Amino acid sequence: MAKYTVTLIPGDGVGPEITDAMVKVIEATGVSIQWDVQEAGEEVYQREGTPLPERVLESIKKNKVAIKGPVTTPVGKGFRSVNVTLRQSLDLYACLRPCKSYKGARTRYEDIDIVIVRENTEDLYAGIEFKKGEAETLRLIEFIEKETDRKIREDSGISIKPISVFGTERIVRFAFEFARKNGRRKVTAVHKANIMKFSDGLFLEVAQNVARDYPDIEFEDRIVDNMCMQLVQKPELYDVLVLPNLYGDIISDLGAGLIGGLGLAPGANIGDEIAVFEATHGSAPKYKGLNKVNPLAMILSGVMMLRHLGEDEAAQSIEKAVAEVIEEGKYVTYDMKPTPDDPTAVGTSEMAQAIIDRIKT
Repeated sequence: MAKYTVTLIPGDGVGPEITDAMVKVIEATGVSIQWDVQEAGEEVYQREGTPLPERVLESIKKNKVAIKGPVTTPVGKGFRSVNVTLRQSLDLYACLRPCKSYKGARTRYEDIDIVIVRENTEDLYAGIEFKKGEAETLRLIEFIEKETDRKIREDSGISIKPISVFGTERIVRFAFEFARKNGRRKVTAVHKANIMKFSDGLFLEVAQNVARDYPDIEFEDRIVDNMCMQLVQKPELYDVLVLPNLYGDIISDLGAGLIGGLGLAPGANIGDEIAVFEATHGSAPKYKGLNKVNPLAMILSGVMMLRHLGEDEAAQSIEKAVAEVIEEGKYVTYDMKPTPDDPTAVGTSEMAQAIIDRIKT
């Protein structure tokens, strides 16, 4: 009898390949998981008219834990992001993105160990938008002009940026609780309160108030543009960053760049009762079925999932094996070689097998 039941969403493009690699690596640890496989994404949309059928949401609600491969999101048209819909439908308000260096990875930096905590449900990503030229958009423009005496061009599209006390307090408290539980020394709130005084200003004010409940953890704040420069110049000064949704998305990719790219960047979307783990890169459809892409982001997301389940020993065994494979540099995919055309690069499944072999020895 399986000890855990986990919803497994293979995803689009290279998703099924890297998901299969992750499953095999986790199974090599001996942890007993029954995988409740659920399809979502572009191909499901073509068949069923929705990229996220209700059965997928029901599976996640039942199992409380899910892990998913990347899902294609059309740019500027088509269906809405599956990731955004999952976060909002399941109230997965915290996006957790560790950025950790591994010796041997191709990067300009060493000893990076930053955790990014991003608010997931509010801000410009809340999806409250008004399309150019439509009647309700023109009414909104008229209202804003009347109330603020500020002129907005009639050919504008508009996005609304809500940031609440409730949403901010719970994400900042999540960041402090994570820091305390994991022995972290400092939380930095990132904002643009110098310009957006009533949204980002509120975020900063609430963060300062919450910080008073955690006197054992250092607190500071940084303006987001300065934060980008600081991370490039002196990332060693930072530990846990907590940010509103849009800045968190951008800084997460910057953090991935510090450690060698999105191929090494795991992620999790966490609520009070449900957690969904995922590789943070795209679905790379041009590489579908080629057994070529780096599976580490998905495997390391599996490590995060195991820690969430309390399987710390298994998680540590995988992470140790991953670190050894990266440092050795022999059984790694093309993106981790000195040059992308290196003929010694191995495929997705071969890299996963090298990790499995180290878990079992």
